[in-house]
Amino acid sequence: MFSEKEIAFMKHWEMVREKESHFLSKLSRGLPMAILFGLPIILSLIAVYILSPEWYTKISQAASGSQYTLLIAVIITIFFFSYFRMHFKWEMNEQLYMELKSRQDKPDAA
Repeated sequence: MFSEKEIAFMKHWEMVREKESHFLSKLSRGLPMAILFGLPIILSLIAVYILSPEWYTKISQAASGSQYTLLIAVIITIFFFSYFRMHFKWEMNEQLYMELKSRQDKPDAA
């Protein structure tokens, strides 16, 4: 009826589903991947600003505070990506759990 993977998943998800459903849990568990997503952008901004500041000022006609705006935008993107990635994974696991649970509760019709 159920494979060993499905049984193991159901046992695991019953133990962790409530703990992983909270906002801070989703945010903290998603941060490593989100930082990997945003780190190249931040590093490229820093590299351009440090290695060639005259190029940056010649090319950019914007105010000198624009790098802080970009940094804040990337940080907001990191937090957004972190939360919604883990929320999506939680929803997918919850859906699979509910499907398996309904299959388990359904009497054998055959």
